[in-house]
Parts: sequence; C-alpha cells; structure tokens
Amino acid sequence: MPTSSDIAWFKDQFSDQIEQAVSGTAFDIDMVTAVACQETGYIWQRLRTRDDMTVEYILKLCVGDTIDARRAFPKSRAELEEAPRGTEMFAIARAALEEMARYVSGYSGTVKNPNKFCHGYGIFQYDIQFFLNDPDYFLSESYTRFDASLGKCIEELESAQQRLHWRGRTSLSDMEKAAVAIAYNSGSYDPQRGLKQGYFDGSKYYGENFYAYMKLSQSVAGGGHPVPVGPTEPSSVVSLDYKVISTRPLNLRASPDITSRSLGTYANGQLVHVISRSGNWALVDVDGKGSADGYMWADYLAAA
Repeated sequence: MPTSSDIAWFKDQFSDQIEQAVSGTAFDIDMVTAVACQETGYIWQRLRTRDDMTVEYILKLCVGDTIDARRAFPKSRAELEEAPRGTEMFAIARAALEEMARYVSGYSGTVKNPNKFCHGYGIFQYDIQFFLNDPDYFLSESYTRFDASLGKCIEELESAQQRLHWRGRTSLSDMEKAAVAIAYNSGSYDPQRGLKQGYFDGSKYYGENFYAYMKLSQSVAGGGHPVPVGPTEPSSVVSLDYKVISTRPLNLRASPDITSRSLGTYANGQLVHVISRSGNWALVDVDGKGSADGYMWADYLAAA
C-alpha cells in the first residue's frame, strides 16, 4: 500500500492540477489523493522509484481491473468486440494489459489468457463501461494524461455526491467524503454499513482503505514534510508526548473501526505521536518516523 513518501511524490507531481480542479467543489487534494492511492497506488508506488520511468510513462501504465465477473459492460472480449468500434477498443485494452504486466508482476498470469483485457483506465480508473457513450476518450488514450483522468474523476465524484442528495454542497466532513468515494466505487452508499462498503480486497473494504489513505494524506505535505499543526475536523492535536494508558495491550487498528484488522498491540506507558484525532479515534505515528501507522482508541491515550 502507498506510504507517506509515495503520497508526497504524488502531491509533488500533481498538487497544482488537483487544487485547480477541486476549486469550487466539496473535494480537496487529500480526498483525490486517497482515490488515486486506492485505485492505482499499487502500480505507481512500484514504478515511481525506477530510473527508467518518466511520470508520463507511469501514467500510461496505470490501467488494470481484468475481472470478467461483473454486471457492467463488457463482461467478455466477445461483448466488447460486438460493440461499435469494439474491435479497436479491444486492441488498445489488450495492448495496455500486456505493457503494464511487464512491470507489475501480479498480472503475469492474467496476461497469458489472450481474451483478458483491462477494464480500468487512468490513474483514477475510469471504467470501460463508459466506452459505449464516450468512445473517443478511450480510443484516443486520453486516460494517459493526468488532466484528462483527473477531469473524469471529478465528474464521477460529483455524480456520486448528487446520488447522495448532497448536490450544491461545497464542504463535506471526512466521513461524508468517504461516503462519496464509496458511491464512486460501487454506485451507492448505505449509512448503516459505514466504511465497510465497496470493493472487498480480502481483508478490507474500499471505504476502509479510502479513509485510511485520506487520513494518511492529511498528515503529508508535498516533499514528504509533515503537515503544519492546525485544526482539522472535528478536532486535532499533533504531539510527540502521548502515551498508552491501558491495563491491557492497546490495539493499533488498520482503520477507525473496532472490528478492523489489528496491526499490533502496545503496552501501558508506550509513547506514540498523535497526528490527528476524530471522535473516538486517534491517527498515530508509533515509531516517530513522521508517517501515520494506524488508529488507536483515543480514550486510552493521554498526554505524557
């Protein structure tokens, strides 16, 4: 998963374009960064440190999602090729998979099947289901340009926001941003399920991953420097002097949810860095390296 240094790289490359794109919307750079981390972070995280990679080429390789078991068009190569200009699209989709698989080992088995192709395009993963209404975007490979991919991302986030009946709002809480992101991923949002919605990767849901990435992004400025101390929603404190005050080992959670995966336990008296606090949870840096490591129940932390 992308780390604070990966997020710093992303912001260094694209923050100016993102700030301009989100102006006047309810979104911000940390929300957009979290979407990119969740959608294609596993690709650009690996590639950005290679000497033979330019940013432009990394963007071209940000394709993926080869799962055929889906409800949306196209469910197969045959269904794609039956569509107008579908044969052209399959050639692009197949070539994109083959090129990306040269650098991302997780696709080495998939690419051996000649009928497999990519369904997601661009660093924010615009889905091929939209090919029927917007073929030129795919056929011209516009998704390889950051500005074009970002534009589609903002359009889809705004559409998701409208589906949640928040049209016209220019500010959202962090949980509301997560709700929009979940609707962006899965089409809808169920308030009863909270963050446990969207694509499930075998251990965590899209909403859980998105929220963790967004909170991590909030702690990282471009260049890898910590975000200056300041209030965040609903309250925030940054300190090097907090300690665990629990008679039992305190869990470090992967997301702000008591049922989420434990990343380790910390004994009474253990010092931690509190990056931010929201409700019952504190986002913490447990090793003092300046990056978020997970979440702890805030009631069991006190100023040292």
